[in-house]
Amino acid sequence: MRRKNREITDFNEITELLGRCQTIRLGMFDHEYPYVVPVSFGMEVKDGTAVVYFHGAKAGQKVWLLDEDSRVCVEADILDKIEETKTGITARYESVIGFGNAVQVADKEKIRGLKMINEHYGYPDHPLDVCGALENTAVYKVELKELTGKRNK
Repeated sequence: MRRKNREITDFNEITELLGRCQTIRLGMFDHEYPYVVPVSFGMEVKDGTAVVYFHGAKAGQKVWLLDEDSRVCVEADILDKIEETKTGITARYESVIGFGNAVQVADKEKIRGLKMINEHYGYPDHPLDVCGALENTAVYKVELKELTGKRNK
């Protein structure tokens, strides 16, 4: 990272920031260009590793790409404001970037991942058994092996 004064190095601070983000952008390998899609997510820290869960349909571009190559980049950010400075205009923000492999989960872990997503968005007690789309929903888990944070406050 070029601007070391903006780097967040404390793991707990980075995961706390990730927990405050509303959406993650998932970057995957496509044949000609990278493919990036925003996804809803849930997260936890397990054995000193940040783990994110996301969901989607069981078919489509995202699923096909992850079946071919499970390596992903996850990006999340919070834009505070844009303001004028003495030298120009700057963005006040916080961001997280992580790398790992997306693995589709099933059964109890699928339900656990969906519960974490619900908790992240303020619905910790929403019953998953009433979800008509559960059978057609894929849930993925990404253990973030590398995780960095940056801020300009």
